[in-house]
Amino acid sequence: MSTDRLEALLGHFPVRASVLHAGALCGTHEIPQRGHGGQLHLIKRGTVVVHHAAGSPITITEPSLLLFPRPCAHRFVVEDAAGADLACADLGFDAGGEHPLLAALPAVVCLPLDQLGSARPLLDLLFEEAFDQRCGRREVLSRLFELVLIQVLRHQMESTRGQAGLMSGLAHPRLRRAITAMHERPQHDWTLESLAATAGMSRSAFAEAFRSTVGSTPGEYLQRWRILLVQKGLRAGKALKLLVDDVGYASESALSRAFKAQVGVSPREWRTRAAA
Repeated sequence: MSTDRLEALLGHFPVRASVLHAGALCGTHEIPQRGHGGQLHLIKRGTVVVHHAAGSPITITEPSLLLFPRPCAHRFVVEDAAGADLACADLGFDAGGEHPLLAALPAVVCLPLDQLGSARPLLDLLFEEAFDQRCGRREVLSRLFELVLIQVLRHQMESTRGQAGLMSGLAHPRLRRAITAMHERPQHDWTLESLAATAGMSRSAFAEAFRSTVGSTPGEYLQRWRILLVQKGLRAGKALKLLVDDVGYASESALSRAFKAQVGVSPREWRTRAAA
């Protein structure tokens, strides 16, 4: 079994980037909300004041990364005559608004690039591609933005301890074993005892630590993950009966009941709405 905390998560629910802007900015620029996705901005140089719907304005005076994982209208104000250099990308989350990372990340992440020390060569390459006119530039930049986002996720896992949620669970040295196991083998007949054993903890200690760290019981988290995978399958056109074994339910009717309990509508109703 893998111990990679992000592999199964991003394997099932990838994030795609597409270049929005690469170059200098001066004056005021509105960035509208875009569907279910967000934006990732890299400020290489200059002073930028960011007004956004998620909170107070942010003044950026050093090379920084700015991530809006969810749709959030925002505005850049660059008053310095020298302008600012930015590389920006739209983010598309597979599964749209149901992507598990959308609920796990804060509304806005702002980091000085120095805090992503191990990513420095990657950032240097991204800026080099952003400000040169090379063939295939946009495709290369899109892939580089996706790699930068993974670096941000790594950083968030280690910086959100003490805040209940998926990222804190993935940062926990023991709980992450159980969460990763659920992500990788949703079809397994997981019990509280088997998950606790996977984490190397007693049943009671595991249950308490999971609830306080992740913000839900292990059973609730497992059901939520399984239903997310079912929604992904339904969106891809698979029949519900073909998804039963994939997510560990005894029958199609049992899966339908769990789906409605989690989502509020039947799988058939949900598929119709998703298609619309």
